[in-house]
Amino acid sequence: MAEGPTLRQLRYFLRAVEAGSFSAAAAAEYIAQPSLSVQIRRLEHILGAQLFTRTSRTLALTDVGRLIVPLAEQTLRSADDLTATARVARTLTGGEVSFGTFSSAHRYLLAPLVAEFRTLHPRVRVRIVGLNSSEVADAVRSGDLEAGLVQLPIDDQRLTVSPPVLVDEVVYVSTDPARTARPVTIADLADATLILSEAHWQTEDPLRRGIAERARELGVTITPDIEVEFQSAALELAAEGIGDTIVSRFTVLRYEHSNRIGWVSLDPAYHESFSFITRAGGAISPATRRFMSLAHRHMAALNKRMTARMGEHLQSTLLGTHYDSPVVASPEQPEARTFTKP
Repeated sequence: MAEGPTLRQLRYFLRAVEAGSFSAAAAAEYIAQPSLSVQIRRLEHILGAQLFTRTSRTLALTDVGRLIVPLAEQTLRSADDLTATARVARTLTGGEVSFGTFSSAHRYLLAPLVAEFRTLHPRVRVRIVGLNSSEVADAVRSGDLEAGLVQLPIDDQRLTVSPPVLVDEVVYVSTDPARTARPVTIADLADATLILSEAHWQTEDPLRRGIAERARELGVTITPDIEVEFQSAALELAAEGIGDTIVSRFTVLRYEHSNRIGWVSLDPAYHESFSFITRAGGAISPATRRFMSLAHRHMAALNKRMTARMGEHLQSTLLGTHYDSPVVASPEQPEARTFTKP
């Protein structure tokens, strides 16, 4: 590839145009005149054309020289913009977070996370796309998003997947205490009036795929009576007694003090794992990297909170004491929890 002009050569060229002589241009650049003259001659050699007509007193631009003045100015402006943009991104005084999450993350993670990030970095724009994990993976793979937090498993082709950073349990939710008196089996799910989320992604959603696989292994078919897009909608319908649903335990946190619903583990228990994903070999901006670091800390706090709540629940069961809500469970069934309706 042919050698092109350097930014220094273009800057010296424009300085000579502005100053009207090599000596004045050299003084303005704080270099010796011979050094500036050498760089101008190299520029002319690279371009294959003379840029100045030299007289004893002044410099005059040739036709080629006049043509490249605006191009040289544009090139230097672009270089300055590039440097400034990198500096802004590096110091987090600007830039953008480009991140995707599973759809229910807004229920318990995004609000405090984004609030803290914006407090720390108020000039950084935040773009969070909350989709199904499969779609987030596709968006990261294509470069539409820099990174994402997804539920496993996903198609990891051309992706870098972190170790799990969040683990949640899927629970069965009902307004009927009898249906949450013991852990719920796949056969129970097949017989239930069931509300399932991820209607659009029923064959690609990790949870629905996992439940369907369990059903196939037992020769059972699970057909939901109602399908909606979001877990929050499924939970609200279940709270109205329209049917029962399965949702992540974190999603039920909002109903922790409710007397409308009860929840119970599946049998066998079903746990969801969540990981960060990035495009394999792709660069991550400092803003997005910082957002991911903060998200990791928030998820560690969530895990700790959940562990504490489950410990309180087990302790209340064993000691026969009650915390914020009535608990009806035996030591053999520590994950069964029911809220009494008024």
